[in-house]
Amino acid sequence: MPQSLANILIHLTFSTKERRPFIRADVERDLHRYVAAIRANQGCPAHEVNGTEDHIHICLSLSRTMAVAALVEEVKRSSSKWIQTKGDAYRHFAWQAGYAAFSIGQSGLDRLKRYIGSQKEHHSKRDFKAELRTLLTKYKVDHDERYVWD
Repeated sequence: MPQSLANILIHLTFSTKERRPFIRADVERDLHRYVAAIRANQGCPAHEVNGTEDHIHICLSLSRTMAVAALVEEVKRSSSKWIQTKGDAYRHFAWQAGYAAFSIGQSGLDRLKRYIGSQKEHHSKRDFKAELRTLLTKYKVDHDERYVWD
């Protein structure tokens, strides 16, 4: 469609199923690269991908023709299949059913990239549950905790 332009920046995060520490150092960097490549192939380039052993954060540009739910479904499906090929330790790897996605403005992009890039340091002080609660409050997302964790 001519002249349909967009700059939609998304901060996406989700955990492993039951926040199990599946994302080990031996696959972490390759997983992040793989996730970034999935995004690029769908016209949603990743600006930063990082996380810890139990969750991931992705900062990306959302294509004007892609729904967030479809994007998340493809990232989870494809990356789960990929990581399960990395040995017996990953045979039962799974992502949580849900996700959190937040829109950000262009002026917040560099700050968000630094935040995502510093996940290891950040999580030496707080776990994913505390982090997600803070993000949900910051972005004013109404939620019921009975349905957030799986």
